[in-house]
Amino acid sequence: MASLSSDLFYDILRRLDGATLASAACACAAFSSISKEERLWENVCSSMWPSTSRDDVRSLISSIGGFKKFYADCFPLIVNKEVPEFRYNDYLHHPEEWNEADYYDDMDELETFSPSDFVSIVDIRYKDQTICSKVLWGIPNANGFNGWFFNCPFRIDLLTNSARDDDHAGEVKLSVSDGLPPITSMEKERKDGKLWQDLHDGIRLSWILVNSKIKQAANLSSWSSLGGQRHWPTDKDFLIRFGSVLPARDILPCPAVECILLMRFRVIHTEGIGVQTTLKLTELSMQLEDMEGAHVNGRNSLLVLKEALSCRRSKNYSEALESCLLYSKVQSELKEEKMRNESRLDRIFILGGIAVCMTFCYYFL
Repeated sequence: MASLSSDLFYDILRRLDGATLASAACACAAFSSISKEERLWENVCSSMWPSTSRDDVRSLISSIGGFKKFYADCFPLIVNKEVPEFRYNDYLHHPEEWNEADYYDDMDELETFSPSDFVSIVDIRYKDQTICSKVLWGIPNANGFNGWFFNCPFRIDLLTNSARDDDHAGEVKLSVSDGLPPITSMEKERKDGKLWQDLHDGIRLSWILVNSKIKQAANLSSWSSLGGQRHWPTDKDFLIRFGSVLPARDILPCPAVECILLMRFRVIHTEGIGVQTTLKLTELSMQLEDMEGAHVNGRNSLLVLKEALSCRRSKNYSEALESCLLYSKVQSELKEEKMRNESRLDRIFILGGIAVCMTFCYYFL
């Protein structure tokens, strides 16, 4: 090893992916020294997230600590272990008992950062081929911290708001030439679900959120799909869901919220003479929901997203998936218990109403 030149070492290391490069850095002093080269990590990031090769994104990454730090922050997925500890009785039944300071957290914290500090870096792959790369600077409709944004449901629709993404403008389509299985009719697809299953298994989403002011970044996606459906009311729409469970303790009454990333594809062509089976991407959005399924408003969403940039991560995809499944399980239990409590209250009101009517009849008849 000592007789080999550093140029040869560099040529070896530049061919590695990020995880292997990090492991190689622990093998010997020579690899450790060369693995600190930013150019190596820039190649790794651009290979995994093509949107990071844009000049404006490269400048952003350099300003928040460089490509090596960026990879270390964004390659692991968010994992939240607090969810299983939560039960319905821990939830505040009457949010009106919270004052504004309790529910909206400390307003001074909101003044330390701005919606314009956030940047979304998004890449979609289908069967290891990049089909879409978009970058959104700031949070749309935030109006510089004024107006209705604070109290309205938080939502980012990337396809309608990424106006600065000039290099990747245009519609995003998938066809048989990209690897889609051909279908001759939607009736046949309803029976075998071949196209839906292929799309569900083959699509990968990365949604990296960066805060340029605090110089932190995190991948809010689960990378692989968490589920989906053929979206009602039309069977030509396929809805695929990604996301993560974000900490919300001390921000909301519940300890965690779900970051829901939705991707919708529509079948615009089935197989025919001179026509290939073709899908079109019609929605790519982010929204936050609490454990009761209610949309989180803009004010609290900013606080949750800021907290998410420094929360626990894991390189183990199974652990991240388990976190999301545990959240869904606890959320279902919460909804069921809430429905049972409401049912009991309904019975009490009905019995109370009957008692009042009987009393009324006893005195006046």
